[in-house]
This record gives sequence, C-alpha cells and structure tokens, in this order.
Amino acid sequence: MTQWFSMDGRTALVTGASTGIGRSIALAFAEHGASVAVHYCAAADAKMGIPDTARATADAIRTRGGRACLVDVDLEPVDGGRHAHDLARAQLGPIDVLVVCASLQYNTPFANVTAQEIDRQVAIDLRATVELLQAALPSMKERRWGRVLTIGSINQVRPAPDLAIYAALKAAQHNLCVNLARQYAPYNVMINNLSPGLVATERNRWRRADAESWRRFEAMAAGPIGRAAEPDEMVGAALLLCSQAASYIAGVDLMVTAGAHLPHS
Repeated sequence: MTQWFSMDGRTALVTGASTGIGRSIALAFAEHGASVAVHYCAAADAKMGIPDTARATADAIRTRGGRACLVDVDLEPVDGGRHAHDLARAQLGPIDVLVVCASLQYNTPFANVTAQEIDRQVAIDLRATVELLQAALPSMKERRWGRVLTIGSINQVRPAPDLAIYAALKAAQHNLCVNLARQYAPYNVMINNLSPGLVATERNRWRRADAESWRRFEAMAAGPIGRAAEPDEMVGAALLLCSQAASYIAGVDLMVTAGAHLPHS
C-alpha cells in the first residue's frame, strides 16, 4: 500500500498552512515525501497572536528531512490566489497538489451581516479559490497528473445560523469542485472536497477559553461522537484524496464529521 499513499517527488501548495488543518496536512504531505509550499498571511497570523507559526511549520518539515518554502500572501486582494500559486511555483517548481484550506468566517447573526463582511468572505473563500484553480490546473492538465483538494465544511449541509455567508460560500466552492472534477478527470487531475465537522483550531480558540462552555458546545455541535476533532484527524482523508490512491476518485465530498452531518434519528 505504501506506493499508493506515497507523495515522493510531488510538489504541494497548501493554503492556510501555518496552523490548524492546513498545518497538519502540510506536515503529513512532507512526511510522505512531498515538497510543500506553506502558504500563510503574516498579518492575519499576527492578529490571531500566532506570528511565528508558518515559519515553525516550515522548520518542522525541514527538521524531518523535507523540503519547504514559505508563501506569505494575503488572498483578499484581486489576484491574491494567482500570486500565491506563482510564488510557490517559482520556489518549488510546477504544483502537483493544491489544497485550498485558507478561509475566513464571521460569526454574525444574518440580520447584522455587513457589506464588508460579505465582500471579505467572498474574496477569500471563493474568488481566491477560483484564482488558485485557474493558475494551477493548466499545468496539471498538460502533465496529466494533479490533485486538488478544497476544504469545505459541514456547514455546506448543516449551516450554522450565525455562519450564513460562510456556509453559502462553502456550498458554492463544493459546486465548483463538482463542476471541474468532471472536466479534468480525463486528464488524471482529480478534484475533490473534504468537509470537516467541528475541529479544535485557532479559529475557535476563543470558545475553548471556558472549558465547561466548550464542553457544552462540543456536545451540541460535534454530533454522535460528542467531541471536536483534532486537526490531525483530517490528515488521513487528505492523504487519500491527494495521492495516487485517488486515481479513481473525482468529485467526492468526503464528510469527516464523525456522523455529525447525518440526519437525526
């Protein structure tokens, strides 16, 4: 089975790779032989109080004998996605594997959603995805090998009330994935979506400040398993969909939610 999940000789660009799910995926890919472009936004990481995590991720890859580069790009401005791809390619060569993990969400009641919140989420959560795909897919098609993994969300099918815009955009991203999967599968470019459930990341660190409150939230939001996932628990699915093991998998939306997406009994 080793050959199916090997990423030896592959070059991967993982957006939002400084922390959380993106970081876990970047480290796993490197451990399986890939050279990894660690995309991040320095301003965003600094705002979250984690200014050195991208460099730490790249250093961890190198310490384990892997090859890594840093790609510091804000995805909000027009062509941010293309710029991130081009910087990664300039440092590591043509991109074989693209993981679109970076995203933005606002926990805002729908009636209070502002135009600025909408515009920022559209730019980062959808437009940048389109730009990254437009930049990466032609080379994958030409070389007749590629893997694209968009990181979706359980909110595609079970939208949280205060995440209406984020949920709608994740559903749109999945639709785009399905559309392109049919177009590119004949060229051995497999495009799939991974939809996590509740995961303990920097994004929800504020919820975990009160342990009892977090426990109640987990019980409500995590589904049958009754707990949040750790970012590393997304790695197995990501490796499946981004390696040779996905040679016959296209257009899948893999729900990694421990059953939280299933209908209630």
